[in-house]
Amino acid sequence: MKQLIDRLASVHDADDRELASLLICEDPDIQHYLAVRADEIRRQVYGTDVYLRGLIEFSSYCKNDCYYCGIRKSNRRAIRYRLTKEQILSCCETGYDLGYRTFVLQSGEDPWYTDDRICSIVASIRERYPDCAITLSLGEKTRDSYQRYYDAGANRYLLRHETANDTHYSRLHPSSMRLAARKQCLFDLKEIGYQVGAGFMIGSPYQTTDLIVEDFRFLQQLRPDMIGCGPFIPHEDTAFRDEPQGALSLCLRILSILRLLFPYVLLPATTALGSIHPAGRELGLKAGANVVMPNLSPVDVRAYYRLYDHKICTGEEAAECRACLARRVESAGYQLVTARGDVRKP
Repeated sequence: MKQLIDRLASVHDADDRELASLLICEDPDIQHYLAVRADEIRRQVYGTDVYLRGLIEFSSYCKNDCYYCGIRKSNRRAIRYRLTKEQILSCCETGYDLGYRTFVLQSGEDPWYTDDRICSIVASIRERYPDCAITLSLGEKTRDSYQRYYDAGANRYLLRHETANDTHYSRLHPSSMRLAARKQCLFDLKEIGYQVGAGFMIGSPYQTTDLIVEDFRFLQQLRPDMIGCGPFIPHEDTAFRDEPQGALSLCLRILSILRLLFPYVLLPATTALGSIHPAGRELGLKAGANVVMPNLSPVDVRAYYRLYDHKICTGEEAAECRACLARRVESAGYQLVTARGDVRKP
């Protein structure tokens, strides 16, 4: 198994059977070796730098009804909010003063935020903070909309594909949503010129090892700049409330495999990973991740953007969260940096 990991670290690929064998291997020594080799690769490319992304969750309204999501439109218990442009700019000001040079604007698919409104927000951030990267995570839009956001000043776009298999996708989403449409959005974003992030849930209902390998193959086809993978965590107000959450060990193996498959990718240690284990993000960094995304949203609305249960850091002020995270990153052997953290191409 170690020879397989060494080869994967050298040629950055393996066949389906080999990847599956790594995914299911529970041997602690092998998992440790996998993480060590992944960490070596990330240090070769990015050193010990860990990049900050300031997350601003600006709307908990969503027109979609994804079966796993706590802000799905049919959840009548969800508390909805929208941030004004001024509130969003205030979050950016706080973040900039704390050293953030990337802002991530994330929301449900909320039609109230028209293209004109999004472009106005993006243009204002770009004007005030020309040295910062602006990342959007707004879901599926038309190519023309994506182009408008890009022209207004957005640099990056995050759109997790969730699963690369049509049948699996249909078991997680209503019939009005199609995997083909989501994949087309990702390729449109790449063609426009965005740094693109894709990714999938780990341990989602009905997921199999073969389906995860299929996710790897789709990512090899897409060649994204960022890959966001975190554990599935059930939400009490969804049909999947009683499903088990994604396993920490599998999450860490997948992060390491992704680092070996994609040496130059930006790979977050997600909030969800930290939500299933007290040291989840630190373990994610040691497994090959190099990005963290603390929350810059106003404290009084953070608890309402609840995609899953038991989300961490909903009550910390931005400065408190920033300082805590810096200590955690340093304790894992890395350093939090304030650079924009663009992807490094070979």
